[in-house]
Formats: sequence, structure tokens, C-alpha cells
Amino acid sequence: MTPQPMIPESKLPDVGTTIFTVMSALAAEHGAINLSQGFPDFEPPGFLLDRVAHHLHAGRNQYAPMTGVPALAEAVAEKIGEMYGAEVDPAAEITVTSGATEALFCAIHAVVRPGDEVIVFDPAYDAYEPAVRLAGGRTVHLPLAAPDFALPWPSLEQALTARTRLVIINSPHNPTGAVLAAEDLARLGGLLAGRECYLLADEVYEHIVFDGAAHASVLAEPSLRERGFAVFSFGKTYHATGWKVGYAVAPPALTGEFRKVHQFVTFTTSTPVQWALADMLREHPEHHRELSAFYQARRDRFREMLAPSRFELLPCAGTYFQLADYGRISDEPDSEFARRLTTEHGVAAIPVSVFYDSPPDARLVRFCFAKEEETLARAAEVLCRI
Repeated sequence: MTPQPMIPESKLPDVGTTIFTVMSALAAEHGAINLSQGFPDFEPPGFLLDRVAHHLHAGRNQYAPMTGVPALAEAVAEKIGEMYGAEVDPAAEITVTSGATEALFCAIHAVVRPGDEVIVFDPAYDAYEPAVRLAGGRTVHLPLAAPDFALPWPSLEQALTARTRLVIINSPHNPTGAVLAAEDLARLGGLLAGRECYLLADEVYEHIVFDGAAHASVLAEPSLRERGFAVFSFGKTYHATGWKVGYAVAPPALTGEFRKVHQFVTFTTSTPVQWALADMLREHPEHHRELSAFYQARRDRFREMLAPSRFELLPCAGTYFQLADYGRISDEPDSEFARRLTTEHGVAAIPVSVFYDSPPDARLVRFCFAKEEETLARAAEVLCRI
């Protein structure tokens, strides 16, 4: 008699393969231009690649310290001081992680207990809720309203209860491109004052803010600094998403709890890459300083090329994503439209409804413009014919 396979009761029964993987696979299958998953189609800076090769051959191939290579943490602390005027202890407050997704997971598991509530704002990045559920918490979804996707202050104030353990914010915001101002963070600090509630700030697009605005970091807001985790991504900054290197910044007490989780999730992250990133931060700071202008040029060009199309482009204040309303083209659900756009027209996008717990009646898709101009031009030519 053939033994029957053991099938465990799923801890995430309604979670399948992420939409990013699904749409990238569909794009590859049909030879479509992939404007869905958020990765560039150009290479990281040459200096950075050379420094990785250097450290590979310099004997830096064994475990890095669990908290990260000290030289990298020190370079990050210097950058934070320069950009946000915040003094951060590199040894006690910075932890290098295997991508921002790991940092988000560890931060959530560091503070969320069974029965706790965690507030997220929809459309929300899809990594938040599964981590909350695996920690035994319950996610409270508050919708953001188009076209500006500003924080819903009355709803937030009403949702905060004694059970609220964590609030997760994301600025610049994926997928909408909305950006929080320093005044928003100060107001949030006032709402959380006196509560046993922590803040998780997903700031992976910190260097991609447009039209002369500056990124407002939780690290620069005194009312949030002692209750906040801030998460960042080298992959987004240096066009190297496949390296999966990020970091989390939090006060020492929170960092201590964060590291208890981190050491049993990945323990440490690629050693030669960490050393190379430290070199890049110190020797070529102009890269992150000029990144907003670099991507604003792509945003502006992409929007210009799509102007003759029947897509209605929403405002984009940051990130490398552009939301587009296709209501003048089709009334089909966004998941069906995105699939047809890929299979019939050869351009892949992300349906925005996947970022919601209760999707609104909207016709929105997300395009990634972190691409060479030739890629964007080919995609725009197709999109303008629809």
C-alpha cells in the first residue's frame, strides 16, 4: 500500500504565489515587456561591482557578524546623520539584513504577540500581513483614497485601541508613489503618544522622491524615534535587487528584540557585498544624492510618452512606480486586464487590487519605470495603441 503524503494544515491557507512572481513568469512566457515586478533592467554602478569582486578575492568570504559588517553600519550611520540630522549608534541601532523583506518580518515578530492588532494602510505591500498573521496578530486595514492616497486621520484615530501593538507606514509608498511629509510624521507621533504601540516605517524608496521634496524619515521625528523601526534597502538604491541586502534602524531596546529574531532567520548576510556597499557609501555618496533626479527624468519621460494614450496617469511623488487608470479602455477587473495586457499586447503590469484587503471599485494598474528609455519607449508605443 502506497503511503499517503502528509499534508499539514496551512498557517496561511489563503496565501499563494505573490503577484510579482506570477506576472513576471507570465511576461517571460509571452515575451512581454516586464513593467510589473519592481526591478531595473540596467546594471548597478561599475564601482560597486568592482568592489564586490575585490572583496571576493580579498578573503572576505566567511560569516559576517550577525549584526552586519561594522564598516557598513558606520557608513550608514554617517549617511543618516547627514541626511536626517539623526544620531544613530551603528553598533547598537543598525542591523544589516538579507533584504528589506527580512527586516520587515523580524521587526513585526520582535513586537507582535498573539491577539495584538497591527494597522496597515491599503493598498499595502503584500509582505506585511502574512508576517503579522504568522506572529499571531490581526491586521486592521485602513484604505487610502485616490488620487493623493493621504493618511486617513479620522479612521486611524478611531482604529487605535488598547489592542493596537504596531502601525506600519510606507513612504515613499508602493504602489501609489505617495509621499508623507514631516508634518504627517509629527501628527502620527501625537496620536501614538502615551500608547504601548510601536511604529514600523518601510522607507526603502527613501532616495526616490520627486519635484524638490525631501524624504521625511521616522528617524528625524523625535516623537516617533523611540518607538520606531525604520527599514531600508540597498537593492533599491543601487539597482541591485537580486543582492537582497537591507538594514533596520531602531533604538537599542527594540534592536535587541529585533536581533533575537534576525539571528534565527538568516543570521547574517553576504560578507563581500556588505564590504563593497560600505566602500560605495563612503566613496560615491553622489549616487544616492542624485538618485531622485535620475528617476524623476524617467518618470517624466514615461509620463510624456503615455500622454497620447487612453490611460489616465495618477500623481507620482516618489518610488519608481506609476499608477494608471484604464477605465477609458476597459471595465474588466484589474487582474483580468493585467493578464490580457500581458498575453495579448505584450506589456506586463501589476493589478492594484492585490494590495487591498477589500479592493475598491477602481480600474488601476501599476507600471515600473525603473527601465532603460528604450524599454519604456517600446512599452509606451504598445500602450498608446490600445
